[in-house]
Amino acid sequence: MKLKNIISKWTYVVALCAFGLSQYSCDDFLEREPLDRVTPELFLNSENDLASYPIAYYGSIFPTHGGWSTGIGRFDDHTDNQATSNASYGYYVPGEWKVPASGGLGLGNIRDFNWFFEQVLPKWRNGAISGNEANIDHYIGEVYMLRAMENFDFLKRYGDFPIIRNTVRDVHGDLVEAAKRAPRNEFARFILSDLDSAIMLLNNTGNNKVRLTKNAALLAKSRVALFEGTFLKYHKGTPRVPGGPNWPGADMPYNSGFSINIDSEIDYFLTQAMAAAKEVADGIDLTVNSGQLNPDIASSGAVNPSGWNPYFEMFGSRNMGSYPEILFWRDYDLELNITHGVSIYIERGANTGLTRGFVDGFLMKNGLPIYAAGSGFQGDVTIMDAKEDRDERLQLFLAGEEDLMESISKAGSSNIDSVAKFGVPTLLNLEEVRDITGYRSRKFLNYELDEAPGSDLTCTAGSPIFRVAEAYLNYIEASYVKNNTIDATADKYWRAIRSRAGITEDYNVTIGATDLSQENDWGVYSAGVPVDETLFNIRRERRNEFVSEGMRMNDLKRWRAMDQVKDYVIEGFNLWDQAYDDDLYKDEDGNSLLISDGGSTANVSAQSLGTHLRPYQKVIANNEVYNGYTWSKANYLSPISFRELQLASPDQVSVENSNLYQNPYWPSEPGASALE
Repeated sequence: MKLKNIISKWTYVVALCAFGLSQYSCDDFLEREPLDRVTPELFLNSENDLASYPIAYYGSIFPTHGGWSTGIGRFDDHTDNQATSNASYGYYVPGEWKVPASGGLGLGNIRDFNWFFEQVLPKWRNGAISGNEANIDHYIGEVYMLRAMENFDFLKRYGDFPIIRNTVRDVHGDLVEAAKRAPRNEFARFILSDLDSAIMLLNNTGNNKVRLTKNAALLAKSRVALFEGTFLKYHKGTPRVPGGPNWPGADMPYNSGFSINIDSEIDYFLTQAMAAAKEVADGIDLTVNSGQLNPDIASSGAVNPSGWNPYFEMFGSRNMGSYPEILFWRDYDLELNITHGVSIYIERGANTGLTRGFVDGFLMKNGLPIYAAGSGFQGDVTIMDAKEDRDERLQLFLAGEEDLMESISKAGSSNIDSVAKFGVPTLLNLEEVRDITGYRSRKFLNYELDEAPGSDLTCTAGSPIFRVAEAYLNYIEASYVKNNTIDATADKYWRAIRSRAGITEDYNVTIGATDLSQENDWGVYSAGVPVDETLFNIRRERRNEFVSEGMRMNDLKRWRAMDQVKDYVIEGFNLWDQAYDDDLYKDEDGNSLLISDGGSTANVSAQSLGTHLRPYQKVIANNEVYNGYTWSKANYLSPISFRELQLASPDQVSVENSNLYQNPYWPSEPGASALE
């Protein structure tokens, strides 16, 4: 079986490979011993064995497109960037998120990776693995990176966490000992050490970047280091940071000798982020943006889907490996029935939408915020007005009334205006494919006629996982936070990012015109206090570059940017100035189908609430976010289940003696709400 087929079968391999011993190279499957006879002595002895092992974990560790949705285009839901039909009560209604009564930490993958190392590393050191030496190194490097990324998820979720380097016997005493939580900075250093091993062993050759690469590991290292460095900086002085007031780790006997120089740790991680980001960014240019905002249409009505704008096309390409900017991606295959529904759902609405706060944050092409004198902002009576002369990322990825969503050939009609163009948002569709805010992202759309021609799950465009633009932005942010200046490298990267976006390269124009009091962006704040204008605009650049790519929540958490979020109302497009009168919202007799009375059948918010659609103020009754989002301190970290706290205790009952400790502001009681 070809490598491409192995990659495409992520989900199938995961189902077959719940434990390391059940994993095989598809190439040699028929030559293998029966499953009930497999032992370490018969497995992981060859290059092919090692090649097969990491693939089983790609799907669980690297989220990608899949199923009935817009894939990773939904990952920014429940932030100030993007909203879906049902608000996250757990995040934004104090008291709704509870301490789970049961549930583990999810260490199965870590156990499998540690088992791999215990079997492979002695053989590797002794030269006992057959095959190409460089490839053997590469596959071992993949597992180091996979363990690092799995642990990074734990770092983001829990902060302090056990460092587990070996498989642990299923004996209670061993499990209790292994449950000791390392301070988060030490855990983050362990993750970086795994990434250093991966960087040393991985290469960038072959496989069209559908397998992990050295560049991907460098980018991952910059991501982890930036996350931890900025988390420590902005959460400093809270119990979420080791050594901070009321840090729960201080009460644990196993931390009795712990000490930390927090400023030194911050500097260390930011330095690591800069170095790793620069190493990958200096060698790879950004994909070109042609400036063309829609594909051409042939006389037949068919869209010419390729060659019109490489930057837009990159996100919906079936061969992302051809773009140097893409460092790692997932491939799909219709023949193997490894598909998704992204393009067809973008064409329909997808039960999600960008927010007004996000859209308003994009600059004009002249580099000015929309509120600045002389900006040239055309208002937002229509979506096309809102996009006029704006940052081309907004113009490309936000669907406006005149933008193409599909070719008329695909739509089966000769009327391009009513079928192929976006028109007004589809507010009245079934919930699954409704425009929630009216601002629909078309990032990841593929215009090929055979991309989902009739079935929702026949899309085969790739799913990007790592791209070099992040390295540019990681360096800019890390260097400024560390040194409080824009150095020559950051200047070069920032100008390149802005140039591709079609904005004037001089970021000082933007900084000088920025009025933080007029920015509807949670990234204005850290710890409830506004940051300076330069840092905010670095954050703005990151926000705007990663439209619908699932980066926002992690950024907001590490920046501690939600302390001030109280009664924050999500808004969408301008409905009540003009769009409400569109024929799409009327029945055949010309009567409006929009219901805005606040009752149980309401489908839009009332005009009296404002001209812009408010997706969570349509229905009044039983609506706990009607008055807006409110954040709780505890939500920056997840609670550990009550049962898991018990199991890490010597008597398996008393949580007071547990080697695990509950996260700040969370009680150690099942079903209890956050304290703050």
